Amino acid sequence: MGVRIAGLGGALPPQEVTNEDLEQRLDTTSEWIVSRTGILKRYVVTEGICTSDLACEAARAAIENAPVGLNIDLLILATSTPDRRCPATAPKVAEKLGLRGISAFDVNAVCSGFIYALQLGAAAIKAGFARHVLVIGADVFSSIINEQDRSTVPIFGDGAGAVVLQESDVDDVLDIETGSDGSLEDLITIRSGGVESKVNSAQQHPDDIYFSMSGKEVFMRAIQCMNDSVLGLLQRNQLDIQDVDCLVPHQANLRIIRTLAEQLGVPYERAVVSLDRFGNTSAASIPLALTQACMDTTLKARDRVVLTAFGGGVTWGSALLNWPELQRVPFIKHMSATGVAK
Repeated sequence: MGVRIAGLGGALPPQEVTNEDLEQRLDTTSEWIVSRTGILKRYVVTEGICTSDLACEAARAAIENAPVGLNIDLLILATSTPDRRCPATAPKVAEKLGLRGISAFDVNAVCSGFIYALQLGAAAIKAGFARHVLVIGADVFSSIINEQDRSTVPIFGDGAGAVVLQESDVDDVLDIETGSDGSLEDLITIRSGGVESKVNSAQQHPDDIYFSMSGKEVFMRAIQCMNDSVLGLLQRNQLDIQDVDCLVPHQANLRIIRTLAEQLGVPYERAVVSLDRFGNTSAASIPLALTQACMDTTLKARDRVVLTAFGGGVTWGSALLNWPELQRVPFIKHMSATGVAK
């Protein structure tokens, strides 16, 4: 049993925030942001738009791009910014899409979440548990960062991306490997809001409600983990890096992408980059990058593609794909301030 990538799509919230906009309210400059991240702009939600709204629009775009219609029997949502702490957001997304009754659940592996969700979706099809799976990565990081923090605000954007996986004799999803190291949980975290913060309430700091990361160590660990993950995946499949047509890394930072490509021996022009226009959208970054690469014709049918990501936990993962010939060109929906996609 194979897994075909049948559809692809993305969604962005209405408010565009340029580096020049951030200069007006933060102690920063566009030059500083670009030199350290490569990001020119990002999109953030406006009042009334939640993670589930972005997830639904990305899902609709992917479903419109696929030939299977609404015959979805499993929905997996990768997010670390759910609409509520409890319950999961995936059933809400399924309900909004008219898919009441199907299996639906969330996955939280932060920026690695989409690869984890893709692994689960592909495995469900190969095991015979599902025939059509909707895998979504969606995050609203503007809701969890301190809006005065110049180290995080310029980096993150909100967004969603989705793929439709279909049971097939053709196998587009060749292999996926994931891993984690819980000893490094403090590198990327929100310390407050969980049971641990209740148990250790005397040790809480006011800033613990916000997302935080140890930038320098994350930089080094991300490159190391993604490099090792990609090389291990290729070795397991008896492939060399020269066999890779396209590298799609998590869109965290342009310096990370450049350094990773250099260490792997992948020509930089073979690495997909979309963070300059979207920022770091966490679990949405890889499906958004894939969608944009198809729209730009950077990604072509029969390309051998490697996805790789690093996220909180810490977690990491890589996927080896044979890129399909999609029936339609995928697209990214831009939502209006009312939450309606354009």
